[in-house]
Amino acid sequence: MTQTTTARVAVITGASSGIGLEAAKALAAQGWRIIALGRDPQRSAAALRDIRAAAGAGQSVEMIIADLAILRDVDSAAREVAASTKRIDVLLNNAGGTPKERVVTAEGNEATFVGNHLGHFLLTHRLMPLLLNAAADQTRGAVRIINVSSSAHEYSTGLDWDDLQLLRNFATGRAYMNAKLANVLFTRELAKRMAPSGIVCHAVHPGFVNTNFASHGDANMQRYYEEKRDIAITAVEGADTLIWLATASEPGNTNGGYFFKRAPGTVSALGQDDAAAKRLWTESEALIKRAGYRLNPE
Repeated sequence: MTQTTTARVAVITGASSGIGLEAAKALAAQGWRIIALGRDPQRSAAALRDIRAAAGAGQSVEMIIADLAILRDVDSAAREVAASTKRIDVLLNNAGGTPKERVVTAEGNEATFVGNHLGHFLLTHRLMPLLLNAAADQTRGAVRIINVSSSAHEYSTGLDWDDLQLLRNFATGRAYMNAKLANVLFTRELAKRMAPSGIVCHAVHPGFVNTNFASHGDANMQRYYEEKRDIAITAVEGADTLIWLATASEPGNTNGGYFFKRAPGTVSALGQDDAAAKRLWTESEALIKRAGYRLNPE
């Protein structure tokens, strides 16, 4: 099989600002077709203008408004993507954030867990036929799923299988650290399941990036960011490894990795637990089905 000559398609969540926006702009500048997802309508409209400005004449750039913490939005966004394209070459699951307080959505889910993990779990499932379509006419490793995690996963003490979303025992820091651990475990299990298709899956720690990320967090998170602001990197620098994972040849030769600064990063012992990765997959499936949504497109 050879590389397709048609424009490659990237779906990027959290593309209205920060590293998601920078990745979208960079890929657009390289000739990719961009389907971006953003939560805030005004910020997304501004981002759409920026991405289009980076793209070539006549190049397709779209923005879909969706909150990854709301499964209804994920379901709708997946339908929009499927109506717009028959293939996806790279799915960049970037959206996420740290909480200021416990927020339970109208669907009965904890927003940190869903916005960082479960929403992307559903989106990835629903877009899988489009990823498989792209993989069918390309070399192994050309089609990729990239999940943005964080070094915060190293501080998680483990997922509570009796209270996976921390609905009963919520703490802002723990919720975020567990969600980032979930990103690593999801990547680990997804890589195994996708290996026969030739699709590769990697997680990434973008670094300590100077964005509006902490503005949504609690007082401790905001104070931590202010104290570290002088050593923070720019969103352009933070997006570098994401772009490299999407476009370079080297990441296509491995699977299930966790990268930082274009090199293998440190994964906690909990993040290497295959049994936990498999169980998270099973528990996530159950949560999606319990909420009344389909994992596979209709």
